[in-house]
Amino acid sequence: MDLKPGSRWKSAVCDGEFVVVRPAKSPVSLEAGGHQVIPHAAERPGDLVLSDAHAAGSAAGKRYADAETGLEVLCSKAGKGSLSIDGRPIGATESKKLPASD
Repeated sequence: MDLKPGSRWKSAVCDGEFVVVRPAKSPVSLEAGGHQVIPHAAERPGDLVLSDAHAAGSAAGKRYADAETGLEVLCSKAGKGSLSIDGRPIGATESKKLPASD
């Protein structure tokens, strides 16, 4: 899977959609809901189901990053499936605090 910056992906099992912000340092498998994501324009296969272990959800507008691989993605449409890399869950990053302006 070629996770280039700006490439658009979607979950194979839920409504989640994602945009790659920063690519991984090495090849990885990005998954949502326990299954590998598919290109945005591809049809969802009808035989896959959401994994209970990966059903924490993904929130629109949140960035999900993995410090180990360097991959960072933006969730553009919320879904029931949570994100993982090679089966290892990744979480949303905290937003950066803006400096106070006086």
